[in-house]
Amino acid sequence: MFEHDPDQATEPSDTLAVTERTRHRRLREQGGTSRAELDAILRAGFLCHLGVMVDGAPMVVPTVYGTDGTTIYFHGSVASRSLVASPEATVCLTVTHVDGLVLARSVFEHGVNYRSAMIYGVPRAVADPEEKLAGLRCLTEHVTPGQWDYARRPSRKELAATALLALSLDEASVKVRTGPPDDGDGPDAELGVWAGVLPLRQTWGALEADPALAEGIAAPAHLADRVDRPLG
Repeated sequence: MFEHDPDQATEPSDTLAVTERTRHRRLREQGGTSRAELDAILRAGFLCHLGVMVDGAPMVVPTVYGTDGTTIYFHGSVASRSLVASPEATVCLTVTHVDGLVLARSVFEHGVNYRSAMIYGVPRAVADPEEKLAGLRCLTEHVTPGQWDYARRPSRKELAATALLALSLDEASVKVRTGPPDDGDGPDAELGVWAGVLPLRQTWGALEADPALAEGIAAPAHLADRVDRPLG
């Protein structure tokens, strides 16, 4: 059931397929069907939220992820136990970036500039040691490029104890909102109320060394170079 056949992999289409679950019903103008948009949203972050049923009740689990463009890999934890028990269960995985608050002249027109993706499907537990190692490398390099070759890699025992799930990107939905408020050409434009966007930007801070770090060990370049750089 969870077997992975790399020979069955195909090149993804440039356009996302539209299904009943991914069809844009509200704010259609913010929806997109470009796989490039999906890839950009996934590349810009590393934290997702996994919606899954556990013991008959919904649970949303935050976890880190990595993607190779066709598959998204993520840690399983509590969710993996539920999915192994119910291997046909469909999940919804979401990634969202907030880019700013849209402050209009009326509260009704307030909004958020954002980029978001929702991915549906039945994940599989990665059991093959080679794929698990490749998936963990994908995840690690997605979160912190350069770290896989710098740090010690998982031992066989650690690999066996690690739960890794894989979800195809075949069924996904994208929405993006950018720009100023929408009431600039309406009656509220005469109110004399300031309107615009309050941007939200995230940057990486200064490195904080482990207090137990031996003297003389400097931070590697792939980490030092990220200081003060924006996230996404």
